[in-house]
Amino acid sequence: MIRPPRLLFLSLVLLAGCGVDRTPAAPATQGAQDWFVERAQDTGLDFVHVNGMSGEFYFPENMSPGVGLLDYDNDGDLDVYLVQGQMLGPVNITGQTLKGRLFRNDLKVREDGTRTLRFTDVTDQAGIDAREYGMGVATGDFDNDGCVDFYLTNFGPNQMFHNLCDGTFADVSRQSGAGDPGFSVSASFVDYDRDGWLDLYVANYLDYSIAKNKPCSRLAGERDYCPPVVYIAQMDRLYRNQRNGTFVDVTARALAGGVVAPALGLATADFNGDGWIDIYVTNDNQENLLWINQRDGTLRNTALLAGVALPASGRAEASMGVDAGDVDNDGDEDLFMTELTGEGHNLFVNDGSGLFEDQSLRSGLGPRSLPYTGFGTAWLDVDNDGRLDILTVNGTISAIEALRRANDPLPYHQRKQLFRNLGDGRFEEITDRAGAAFQASEMGRGAAFGDLDNDGDVDVVVANDAGRTRLLVNQIGNGKHWLGLRLAGTRRDMVGARVSVSRKDGSTIWRRARADGSYASAHDPRVLAGLDDSVEAPDVRVVWPSGRVEEWTAVPGDRYTTLTEGTGRRAANR
Repeated sequence: MIRPPRLLFLSLVLLAGCGVDRTPAAPATQGAQDWFVERAQDTGLDFVHVNGMSGEFYFPENMSPGVGLLDYDNDGDLDVYLVQGQMLGPVNITGQTLKGRLFRNDLKVREDGTRTLRFTDVTDQAGIDAREYGMGVATGDFDNDGCVDFYLTNFGPNQMFHNLCDGTFADVSRQSGAGDPGFSVSASFVDYDRDGWLDLYVANYLDYSIAKNKPCSRLAGERDYCPPVVYIAQMDRLYRNQRNGTFVDVTARALAGGVVAPALGLATADFNGDGWIDIYVTNDNQENLLWINQRDGTLRNTALLAGVALPASGRAEASMGVDAGDVDNDGDEDLFMTELTGEGHNLFVNDGSGLFEDQSLRSGLGPRSLPYTGFGTAWLDVDNDGRLDILTVNGTISAIEALRRANDPLPYHQRKQLFRNLGDGRFEEITDRAGAAFQASEMGRGAAFGDLDNDGDVDVVVANDAGRTRLLVNQIGNGKHWLGLRLAGTRRDMVGARVSVSRKDGSTIWRRARADGSYASAHDPRVLAGLDDSVEAPDVRVVWPSGRVEEWTAVPGDRYTTLTEGTGRRAANR
């Protein structure tokens, strides 16, 4: 049996901890027509993830990290939280204290429109002490005080950080009652009972500990990471907000008949159009779950009936990242999820009633993604033409044989992929057009999507396993017109609200305010709709999480506008 040299793994950890980048980097020269440029280090977003690998192949090493976007200081721009790992095993040979880091966005916009994007590490002054082995992050204003809080999923006890609205946070993990002790990956703040307070869904993965670690090998005998079926899965958890800063575990009643499964991703949306938020969970090599809200405090798994438990092949696949969005602009939420190499990513198109058809093959997304293992992903309108495109962040969980034979110390890296929506149900891959940053081969995991420079297009922060964080700044979207909306009400961001944007040419774009989706990551909760070449101010209809429907006429484009529940013209839901 060939075993990776222990000293090699230890040296990689030490180098990563010292800030040396061991992942393949994008070329220094960016092309003039690049759709994205990579700008992490030159903007101050200087961070290297340490996964603790030591040659023992501990399971969490290959599954993290996520990343979160949140406007924690309410200054109108997105800050970034980056999840950090730790050394695993009995001894910390690095001698380092590793923590997740919060970077404040110090965006400067001059009168001529010139923007300077700059990030400052404010972890210590913000009072954030996150020393667990981090997996992911969820964001939301859980106490309705107008400031965004965040929740960290860990290999170990999860942590809840309460925003004190003065630039600092308090760790309220214990007193909140939401410090789930399991091996969690993704989580989402979601108002499932429609009482105006955000509840918390935690997607748990495996019943795993260092003491339970098992040796696994490839077919050729080389040691590698185990598949998830080697370990017992854990039950997901649903915590109901008690409206007093605490949560209560309502899993037994709310998710009655729930399946114990290795969960990795989740997306919350109203999938059947009844005005109540539902929950979709992707599982690793097991049937996925669609929790349909029963409007009585309970949810029922209808994934098999709805056609989203399994792909058209009928075989369970290794679903990781996921996002919900209206890919065909017909007013309902469709689903996309990333899969393992050789399986192909899946597209499920909603018929409007919560029943789905597998369009992975016809769309071209399935075949074009077969060589890749996808993690972070999201629907985004890259070029602001009014159609949702898709981006995936990739990296395998089993060593790539060609890289292993070449003695690559991290033989799991792959490049990202970008697909453009052609508007007829098909997608074309435009990775080669996306820019030099898309040619970098890395161990991609989490990805968070949002407009970090407030210029009207979607940027991406990519979290790499055992590598450097990447900031992909969109260079093409703001060449078209756009509409930006911040939706406000009883809490800071009204996640779950659905928005229709009616353009003067008679077309309608549907978008949703959301912070969840992707893989272990949290997005910009604002709504961004591409208007293409239209200069006319569109009309906007908002279906609020409470069920209230309001309209605004001629909302100005090419800027962000705040719409507050209760200030629009009441309208009937249609």
